[in-house]
Amino acid sequence: MYKYVISLLFVLTAFTSWSQLTPEVEKEKDSIVHKTAYGLRLGIDISKPVLEFFDDDYSGLEFVADYRISKSWYIAAEFGTEQERVREDYITAFSEGNYLRVGANYNAYDNWQNMNNEIFVGFRYGISSFDQTLESYTINSGSPEFIGDPIIVNRKDSGLSAQWLELMLGIKVETFTNFFISVSGSYKIMVSIDDPNNFQSLFAPGFNRIFASNTGFGFNYTLSYLIPFKKK
Repeated sequence: MYKYVISLLFVLTAFTSWSQLTPEVEKEKDSIVHKTAYGLRLGIDISKPVLEFFDDDYSGLEFVADYRISKSWYIAAEFGTEQERVREDYITAFSEGNYLRVGANYNAYDNWQNMNNEIFVGFRYGISSFDQTLESYTINSGSPEFIGDPIIVNRKDSGLSAQWLELMLGIKVETFTNFFISVSGSYKIMVSIDDPNNFQSLFAPGFNRIFASNTGFGFNYTLSYLIPFKKK
């Protein structure tokens, strides 16, 4: 009988000791905080040099940057230069200039431990300064049988500007430590645009082709590197 009592007391003592230890272990596990890097990320949009390789009428270069200000929010900006020769049925025009887009991205992706990827929604305010040259035009007689020869003009209008808003959707993946690949698309709405005398602007750097609806689309494929300042 005494053996059973002693055994029971031993089991109860061990269980009590384990019960007192368990909260401390769990507390220790809960106290572990997984930190991620905060800093300045710089990069380049490689889709524009690729497009330039396949399209003789286009030339462009864009640099990108963002800075993380909280767990999910980033301040972001893009700066670039573009040239585009627009060829339509009766008009040929050449546009060139610089642009700047500024705004923010919100990361909707909940990363696992030691991951730093993004599925983001962004918004931008864009502004562009450019020149446009009306190279030639053909008088439209309304009949394909009476199309005249192109009239060479080469009239240049300088100091034109455009402003627009855009909504972005994209993904950003950390392929190596602090090195990221990103793909994004954007929907753009023109707010204001300067037109030359007796003509209209056909292309605005940073916005792309300008259609009658004053809306457009954009695409970016960027490579970037994070310069980490801190972790939290």
